[in-house]
Amino acid sequence: MVQSAVSPPIAAPVSPASAAPPASPAPRTRAGKRLSIVAPCFNEQEVLDMFFARIEADLAALGVDYEIVCVNDGSRDHTLAVLLKHHQRNPRVKVINLARNFGKETALSAGLDAATGDMIVPIDVDLQDPPELIGQFLDAWEAGADVAYGVRIDRSADSPLKRLTAQGFYKAFNRMSDVDLPYNAGDYRLMDRRVVEVIRQLPERNRFMKGLFAWVGFNQVAVPYARPERAAGTSSFRYWKLWNFALDGITSFSTAPIRVWSYVGLVAGVLAVGVAGMIVLRTLLFGRDVPGYPSLMVVILMSFGLQMLAIGSLGEYVARIYQEVKGRPLYVVMDRYGFDQAGDGA
Repeated sequence: MVQSAVSPPIAAPVSPASAAPPASPAPRTRAGKRLSIVAPCFNEQEVLDMFFARIEADLAALGVDYEIVCVNDGSRDHTLAVLLKHHQRNPRVKVINLARNFGKETALSAGLDAATGDMIVPIDVDLQDPPELIGQFLDAWEAGADVAYGVRIDRSADSPLKRLTAQGFYKAFNRMSDVDLPYNAGDYRLMDRRVVEVIRQLPERNRFMKGLFAWVGFNQVAVPYARPERAAGTSSFRYWKLWNFALDGITSFSTAPIRVWSYVGLVAGVLAVGVAGMIVLRTLLFGRDVPGYPSLMVVILMSFGLQMLAIGSLGEYVARIYQEVKGRPLYVVMDRYGFDQAGDGA
């Protein structure tokens, strides 16, 4: 089954910075509503049993109907088999099996497309997103919030290098982008159905979900929590992958990396004119000067390096244009289990 990413135009989102918040948001109730949990999975066989044990216990205490939509993102271990075991045990566990590994952002998008709830919560199955926080998300939603997102106030479970690089990324992103990304906020959040419907209509293939969640606006509130260590298994995100992820985020929401080279070129041009004027003046006053080859090589190599950086920055954007204009589907579904639609592999 092929999922198309092409969608009709959407209405302009409401920005929290430009639109005045409602004086008294309409009261909501979870009674009679459905909560969708969306869980992307990649090589998570070791932690899935613990995940289902905890989240099902927490959901049962919330007094709300629920479904758990798990997306197997081309796992190479027994993740799919474990997911199907829990689907057979609990029909509210639904499974989407993608045809290959498309990446977490795309797997999350596939889960959002399949979720049917009035409220949707993306969550990592490694239990670093505590399921107990969903109750607080629901309370914020009933109080009028369209999005309640988790903010990690304690990241001691992460390495010092990861904490440092994460802090640097948030600062760099918010300086270069018109979208303010909440510090230490991940994908873990509760979103109202109308927010998810807007996100589903965003057509880009290079998807930085944290940025998309912030871009849509609506009434968003933060819920602080301490981020624990991973319950089991190992993370598939290594530093090189995180670096590329950061590049995707910045280039998806800012033109600063390519615009800066206009200023670099301007400064270099002014300096070149100034240096040329000095050489002409010195030649007129003191006669012909023998050129210094070491300094010449330094200038040439430095200019070459700057040119390569500029071409590389341009290439990042051209590559993304190339991906977009091909118009390929965002993901391909091989099988679906637990869904009622005909022909979905259930």
